[in-house]
Amino acid sequence: MELLDDSRLTTMGLLTEAYTSLNSLCAEHFAAHGLAPIEFEVLLRLARAPGRQLRMTDLSRHTSMSTSGVTRMVDRLERENLVARVPCDVDRRSSFAMLTAQGLSRLAETVPGHLQILEEWLIGPLTQRQLQGLVAGLRVVRDAVRPDTVPPIEMRAPRRPPAPTVGR
Repeated sequence: MELLDDSRLTTMGLLTEAYTSLNSLCAEHFAAHGLAPIEFEVLLRLARAPGRQLRMTDLSRHTSMSTSGVTRMVDRLERENLVARVPCDVDRRSSFAMLTAQGLSRLAETVPGHLQILEEWLIGPLTQRQLQGLVAGLRVVRDAVRPDTVPPIEMRAPRRPPAPTVGR
Protein backbone atom coordinates (compact mmCIF):
# COMPACT_ATOMS: atom_id res chain seq x y z
CA MET A 1 0.00 0.00 0.00
CA GLU A 2 1.56 3.27 -1.18
CA LEU A 3 0.20 5.29 1.74
CA LEU A 4 2.28 3.24 4.20
CA ASP A 5 5.50 4.13 2.34
CA ASP A 6 5.09 7.81 3.22
CA SER A 7 8.40 9.32 4.36
CA ARG A 8 6.60 11.18 7.14
CA LEU A 9 5.80 7.84 8.77
CA THR A 10 9.45 6.83 8.43
CA THR A 11 10.63 10.11 9.96
CA MET A 12 8.31 9.74 12.95
CA GLY A 13 9.23 6.10 13.34
CA LEU A 14 12.96 6.87 13.39
CA LEU A 15 12.44 9.67 15.91
CA THR A 16 10.35 7.39 18.12
CA GLU A 17 12.83 4.51 17.94
CA ALA A 18 15.80 6.76 18.71
CA TYR A 19 14.00 8.51 21.59
CA THR A 20 12.68 5.29 23.10
CA SER A 21 16.08 3.60 22.99
CA LEU A 22 17.94 6.60 24.41
CA ASN A 23 15.27 7.06 27.06
CA SER A 24 15.68 3.42 28.14
CA LEU A 25 19.45 3.76 28.48
CA CYS A 26 19.05 6.97 30.47
CA ALA A 27 16.27 5.57 32.68
CA GLU A 28 18.52 2.69 33.76
CA HIS A 29 21.27 5.14 34.64
CA PHE A 30 18.90 7.45 36.56
CA ALA A 31 17.45 4.49 38.49
CA ALA A 32 20.98 3.57 39.61
CA HIS A 33 21.08 7.04 41.19
CA GLY A 34 17.62 6.77 42.76
CA LEU A 35 15.85 8.97 40.22
CA ALA A 36 13.09 8.53 37.69
CA PRO A 37 13.66 10.23 34.31
CA ILE A 38 11.12 12.97 35.07
CA GLU A 39 12.75 13.61 38.45
CA PHE A 40 16.11 14.03 36.74
CA GLU A 41 14.51 16.44 34.26
CA VAL A 42 12.99 18.51 37.07
CA LEU A 43 16.27 18.66 39.00
CA LEU A 44 18.19 19.59 35.86
CA ARG A 45 15.72 22.32 34.87
CA LEU A 46 15.94 23.77 38.36
CA ALA A 47 19.75 23.62 38.33
CA ARG A 48 19.85 25.50 35.02
CA ALA A 49 17.28 28.14 36.05
CA PRO A 50 18.25 31.53 37.49
CA GLY A 51 18.67 31.18 41.25
CA ARG A 52 18.18 27.40 40.81
CA GLN A 53 14.44 27.89 41.16
CA LEU A 54 11.29 28.05 39.03
CA ARG A 55 7.70 28.89 39.80
CA MET A 56 5.67 25.71 40.02
CA THR A 57 3.53 26.83 37.06
CA ASP A 58 6.67 27.43 34.96
CA LEU A 59 8.02 24.03 35.93
CA SER A 60 4.77 22.50 34.71
CA ARG A 61 5.01 24.42 31.45
CA HIS A 62 8.61 23.28 30.87
CA THR A 63 7.88 19.61 31.52
CA SER A 64 5.17 17.30 30.27
CA MET A 65 3.42 17.38 33.65
CA SER A 66 0.20 19.02 34.73
CA THR A 67 0.31 21.48 37.61
CA SER A 68 -1.03 18.79 39.96
CA GLY A 69 1.61 16.38 38.62
CA VAL A 70 4.33 18.93 39.36
CA THR A 71 2.93 19.39 42.85
CA ARG A 72 3.11 15.64 43.53
CA MET A 73 6.61 15.45 42.01
CA VAL A 74 7.88 18.34 44.13
CA ASP A 75 6.29 16.71 47.19
CA ARG A 76 8.35 13.54 46.53
CA LEU A 77 11.56 15.45 45.81
CA GLU A 78 10.98 17.61 48.89
CA ARG A 79 10.66 14.49 51.10
CA GLU A 80 14.09 13.44 49.81
CA ASN A 81 15.44 16.96 50.50
CA LEU A 82 16.35 17.39 46.82
CA VAL A 83 13.97 20.33 46.33
CA ALA A 84 12.46 22.92 48.66
CA ARG A 85 9.36 25.03 48.24
CA VAL A 86 9.88 28.77 48.54
CA PRO A 87 6.94 31.17 48.79
CA CYS A 88 6.58 33.83 46.10
CA ASP A 89 6.96 37.35 47.52
CA VAL A 90 4.80 38.90 44.79
CA ASP A 91 1.97 36.35 44.52
CA ARG A 92 0.96 34.46 47.67
CA ARG A 93 -0.94 31.92 45.54
CA SER A 94 2.29 30.89 43.84
CA SER A 95 5.45 29.23 45.06
CA PHE A 96 8.82 28.29 43.71
CA ALA A 97 10.51 24.92 43.59
CA MET A 98 14.16 25.44 44.47
CA LEU A 99 17.00 22.97 44.11
CA THR A 100 18.66 22.19 47.44
CA ALA A 101 22.36 21.51 48.02
CA GLN A 102 21.49 17.81 48.29
CA GLY A 103 19.62 17.99 44.98
CA LEU A 104 22.61 19.63 43.34
CA SER A 105 24.84 16.94 44.81
CA ARG A 106 22.59 14.19 43.39
CA LEU A 107 22.80 15.85 39.99
CA ALA A 108 26.59 16.10 40.27
CA GLU A 109 26.67 12.33 40.86
CA THR A 110 24.25 11.57 38.01
CA VAL A 111 25.20 13.95 35.21
CA PRO A 112 28.66 12.55 34.30
CA GLY A 113 27.26 9.09 33.48
CA HIS A 114 24.32 10.68 31.68
CA LEU A 115 26.72 12.70 29.56
CA GLN A 116 28.66 9.52 28.74
CA ILE A 117 25.46 7.91 27.48
CA LEU A 118 24.63 10.98 25.39
CA GLU A 119 28.15 11.15 24.00
CA GLU A 120 28.22 7.47 23.08
CA TRP A 121 24.74 7.09 21.63
CA LEU A 122 23.55 10.57 20.55
CA ILE A 123 26.48 12.93 19.99
CA GLY A 124 29.33 10.58 19.06
CA PRO A 125 27.75 8.94 16.00
CA LEU A 126 27.10 12.36 14.41
CA THR A 127 29.46 14.78 12.73
CA GLN A 128 29.49 18.31 14.15
CA ARG A 129 27.47 19.48 11.16
CA GLN A 130 24.88 16.71 11.62
CA LEU A 131 24.62 17.53 15.32
CA GLN A 132 24.10 21.22 14.63
CA GLY A 133 21.41 20.35 12.08
CA LEU A 134 19.70 17.98 14.50
CA VAL A 135 19.67 20.55 17.30
CA ALA A 136 18.41 23.30 14.97
CA GLY A 137 15.70 21.04 13.56
CA LEU A 138 14.56 19.83 16.98
CA ARG A 139 14.39 23.42 18.22
CA VAL A 140 12.15 24.40 15.28
CA VAL A 141 9.84 21.43 15.87
CA ARG A 142 9.77 22.00 19.65
CA ASP A 143 8.95 25.68 19.19
CA ALA A 144 6.15 24.80 16.75
CA VAL A 145 4.49 22.18 18.93
CA ARG A 146 5.18 23.91 22.27
CA PRO A 147 5.12 27.66 21.60
CA ASP A 148 4.43 28.39 25.26
CA THR A 149 7.84 27.17 26.39
CA VAL A 150 10.78 29.42 26.96
CA PRO A 151 13.82 28.10 25.09
CA PRO A 152 16.31 26.39 27.42
CA ILE A 153 19.90 27.45 27.80
CA GLU A 154 21.52 27.17 24.39
CA MET A 155 23.64 24.14 23.67
CA ARG A 156 27.21 25.35 23.80
CA ALA A 157 30.47 23.84 22.69
CA PRO A 158 32.96 23.45 25.51
CA ARG A 159 34.78 26.71 26.05
CA ARG A 160 38.46 26.79 25.29
CA PRO A 161 40.78 29.36 26.73
CA PRO A 162 41.71 32.05 24.22
CA ALA A 163 44.89 31.41 22.28
CA PRO A 164 47.85 33.35 23.65
CA THR A 165 48.61 36.49 21.76
CA VAL A 166 52.08 37.16 20.54
CA GLY A 167 53.36 40.60 21.42
CA ARG A 168 55.09 42.78 18.83
